[in-house]
Amino acid sequence: MILVTAATGKLGRLVVTGLLEKVPAKDIAVAVRDPSKASDLAAKGVQVRQADYSKPETLGPALAGADKVLLISSSEVGQRAVQHQAVVDAAKKAGVRLLAYTSILHADTSGLVLAGEHKATEEAIRASSIPFVFLRNGWYTENYTENLAPALAHGALIGSSGQGRSAAATRADYAAAAVAVLTGTGHENKIYELAGDTAFTAAELAAEVSRQAGTTVVYKDLSQADHAGALIGVGVPAPFAELLADSDAGVARGEMNDSSGDLRRLIGRPTTPLADAVAAAVKR
Repeated sequence: MILVTAATGKLGRLVVTGLLEKVPAKDIAVAVRDPSKASDLAAKGVQVRQADYSKPETLGPALAGADKVLLISSSEVGQRAVQHQAVVDAAKKAGVRLLAYTSILHADTSGLVLAGEHKATEEAIRASSIPFVFLRNGWYTENYTENLAPALAHGALIGSSGQGRSAAATRADYAAAAVAVLTGTGHENKIYELAGDTAFTAAELAAEVSRQAGTTVVYKDLSQADHAGALIGVGVPAPFAELLADSDAGVARGEMNDSSGDLRRLIGRPTTPLADAVAAAVKR
């Protein structure tokens, strides 16, 4: 049995969709906080189990009988390390034979604030002695494309990444990599640095948005502090604004760039081009 946590999230749903194309639904289970949101998966024959990262007592029953587990990282920054540790402990007790984890690019060396909890989770998984796969996902292209309306309205993208290049890939690309690992063999105790084939700067992103939308959008580079301040000024909560600005500073340092080719090799095709992702976003 293959079990996917957080399966009603954007990445999780793509993973389950991919799994359904390769294995029988009866061999797939999902662990979700609200089973009612997975009713469509239940209708397809997927086992739906209630589980909450913050409620360890729910994790043992949810993971029972699972051979392979995909731990999709929690969205609750600041609580991830404790939440993930609870999942690792439950997986150990359940006798899970492969634990795949969606980490962050270069987790062991990254200076991003976001990387700390990912690094701690990787260490917890190693300490458990469960055979693992670290899927170190780079930036999602959707981080840039899902909210283009303000940029189109004001003719500008703001950030603090300077000339740093981001080797982003789409959620669908990262989901395909997870499916390949969960349905393939020979991935035990492997670390994959997953990134898009072609890295781009924020200015190049703005140029592509301009081309696709038929209107001029420029990139305005700010200091990290001014970037955070601008985000706070439009209503972004301060802790999240500072996290976003810190992440852009990481891009400026080259921490979200990678040319390993791991993602392309795992999914057996080129990663989704930026132009295609932007085109789809502009149409929406």
